[in-house]
Parts: sequence; C-alpha cells; structure tokens
Amino acid sequence: MADVNRGNRPLSPHITIYRPQMTSGSSIMVRITGIATLVLAVFAVWWLLGVASSDAGFAGIDGFIRSWFGDLMLLGATWALWYHMLGRLRHVIWDFGYCLEVEISEKMGMGMFIGATVLTLFTMIVV
Repeated sequence: MADVNRGNRPLSPHITIYRPQMTSGSSIMVRITGIATLVLAVFAVWWLLGVASSDAGFAGIDGFIRSWFGDLMLLGATWALWYHMLGRLRHVIWDFGYCLEVEISEKMGMGMFIGATVLTLFTMIVV
C-alpha cells in the first residue's frame, strides 16, 4: 500500500531537529581546508613565478608574503595542511574498518583540531 503520510513529513533531517555533530563538522572542515590549500597554492606558484621572472616581480610577492598579513596567511595555511592531512589519515583508518564507533570517531574529530593546532605551533617554533 502507498504511504499516505509521505508528503506530510520531511524526507531528510530537517534543520529544526538536526543537531550538528563533531564527525560532520570535522568532515566539513577537511573539505574547507582542502579548498583553502588549493587557493593558497596559487601564492606558492606566484612566488615561484616571481623568482623566475625578475627581481621586481620577486620583491613584490616576497614583500607580501613577509608582511604581517602574509605571516597570518602562512600560519593559516600551515594549520590547514596539518588538519587536512590528519583528516585524510582518519579516513584511511576508517577505510580499513577501524575506529568506526561513534564515541571513537568523535574523539578522533576533536583530536584532529587539537593535533593540527599542536603541529602548527611545533612547525612555527621549529621553522
């Protein structure tokens, strides 16, 4: 028989009843950091083109990257690279069938945020 109530209810979790979860938030952040690293790769290419083109071209991009805004951008790029790498590692672990329980997945999501921050600070201190 046909379900007569099908048109009276949402087909997927609706915004009024959906509660954001750590696993979905960390997965979305992996996508955002992937896009951010792609955008920031443009600056690496721009820097390499400046090196290859002329002293004035190099001075322009190098001055921008060494400015306070460039330092802030590089800090964010470092965090994004670490976070994205940890997210990919989490997915490899999941692909092997490990750590699929909700509690462990939520701890891994929090660990990605903390781990990326610690690794970024470590990178900034060492480099």
